[in-house]
Amino acid sequence: MKYNFLVVLLLSVFSLNGQSGYWQQKADYKMTIDFDSKKHRFKGEQTITYTNNSPDELDKLFYHLYFNAFQPGSMMDTRSRTIRDPDGRVGDRISKLTKEEIGYQKIKSLKIDGKKVKYKVVGTILEVDLDKHTIQPGQTVKLSMKFEAQVPIQIRRSGRDNAEGIDYSMAQWYPKLSEYDHQGWHANPYVGREFHGIWGDFDVTIKMDKKYTIGATGVLQNPERIGKGYSDVVVPNKNKKLEWNFIAENVHDFVWSADPDYEHITHKAYDGTILHFLYQPNERTTNNWKNLPRVMDVALKYLNERFGKYPYPVYSFLQGGDGGMEYPMATLITGERSFPSLVGVSVHEWMHSWFQMVLGTNESLYPWMDEGFTSFGTAETMNYLRKQNLLHGGSVDNPMARTINGFSSNHAGSPLDEPISTHADHFRTNRAYGVGSYTKGAIYLEQLQYIMGKEAFAQAMLNYYNQWKFKHPTPNDLIRIMEKESGLELDWYNEYMVNTTKYPDYSIDTVYGKTLVLSQRGEMPMPLEIVLTTVKDEKEVYYIPMRIMRGEKPNIWPKDVDYNLMEDWPWTHPEYILELNCKLDKIKKIEINPTINFVDLDRKNNVWPREERE
Repeated sequence: MKYNFLVVLLLSVFSLNGQSGYWQQKADYKMTIDFDSKKHRFKGEQTITYTNNSPDELDKLFYHLYFNAFQPGSMMDTRSRTIRDPDGRVGDRISKLTKEEIGYQKIKSLKIDGKKVKYKVVGTILEVDLDKHTIQPGQTVKLSMKFEAQVPIQIRRSGRDNAEGIDYSMAQWYPKLSEYDHQGWHANPYVGREFHGIWGDFDVTIKMDKKYTIGATGVLQNPERIGKGYSDVVVPNKNKKLEWNFIAENVHDFVWSADPDYEHITHKAYDGTILHFLYQPNERTTNNWKNLPRVMDVALKYLNERFGKYPYPVYSFLQGGDGGMEYPMATLITGERSFPSLVGVSVHEWMHSWFQMVLGTNESLYPWMDEGFTSFGTAETMNYLRKQNLLHGGSVDNPMARTINGFSSNHAGSPLDEPISTHADHFRTNRAYGVGSYTKGAIYLEQLQYIMGKEAFAQAMLNYYNQWKFKHPTPNDLIRIMEKESGLELDWYNEYMVNTTKYPDYSIDTVYGKTLVLSQRGEMPMPLEIVLTTVKDEKEVYYIPMRIMRGEKPNIWPKDVDYNLMEDWPWTHPEYILELNCKLDKIKKIEINPTINFVDLDRKNNVWPREERE
């Protein structure tokens, strides 16, 4: 016992200090469901081969029963009807569902290694008491379950009969084992968002009426028995139902969709990745969906080079859902869009394959590392596609500039702003969650790129991907990689951006002779680039690092720009005196951060002489 205690103690210590003591659970799913499309119900059998890689003895288990959220009086229903700004897709719709329209997942039996265990359903969580069947560290067990489910009317993400007429959007459709990690169990009820899953392999068989075409996570194992765009050679089948068997390796979720009118396009990308596009053809979809594959092929090449190699053999774009929602190897997206909108949602949801499906952060605790990083990558990718003339509008030098300006003027510092360390379900408003997770999360990376320099940042992002793929990274794991690549101290940045609602606000206060007086009016420090333009339209750059950084980024300005590395600015000092190289009468304009790479609460005072800005 003493030896085991010592091992557990060492593992716990190492896990706090980096990847050396890192561990994660493993859950391999084998599931078969028999679908009754007339009643919108299915019966299922599930076996999970679960390995406890933790140093802890587990005396309980938890499963997510997501469909149970779509019942009147559920936590999702109540939250949607009481939050200040309800999601328009939900509103009070759940409260009005009839018995035939609700969703549910009913557990018929549950065994561990063939022995029955006690359980009870509490809303969207199945609580399992292992009693005498505890799972020891390093032990592998088989969890066998029989269950029944009813697919709800499509309200949020999953369901039947979506607004565009797709029959089934099957997300969060099966009893899903909750994650257990260094913070313990994550048995969060399904209130609105987000997810956290266990890595494993999925072997899923779906028995469904012949009329349906299915798209799903994973690789179809029996295409010759299916046809429907998966194979040109079809084995005759006299049964009323087809059996679709998909296998997905090293994923933490599984999604599928089905419709009798799906058109199926298959495209082999430049690197051999097979792309599937399943949509319902009509005047609002057909042309755009037929043009989508070539653009996604170009996008994939850029994503592979910029953010790391996509590791899976396939990806499927499935018309369905209520907007856009990401899953391993597939996404549900509404399809009746303009072509730029269709490309935009496709890029965004596919980007989640990097920032969530491979870098599997806990979305509930760190939604900004998922949605925000995806939004940053989407902005860069869409800008690249415009540069390649695949989309209209033209590219820009900084695709995040408008986002930063909008955040600075419309949200930062307002009463609605909340720290992004807030749990995803516990923001006071949907707006605070959306802006914090998507917008501030994207700005988090853009500001890091500004602080570190583009070259170090780009390499650090690749290092982050390669070191943490198929794991569950945290904010500290990310910032340590950024520090190692840049040689800068960046813990201060995480503390301000993640845990507070403090922001920079710098001002050019006085210019006289060759002296410039700057002031820090905000509560968050930031290194500054002061760009001076002479009357001859020549550029001078004065770079002021922060003392707390313990270093500075390299000069990346063109050689014809006069670059000046200045003395550090201690964050405690409200003013900074900058001595310029030229006199006042030689200066046309002075501006703080003209490339707009970080938030500034009042950008009007960033310019001398003062000028009005929208």
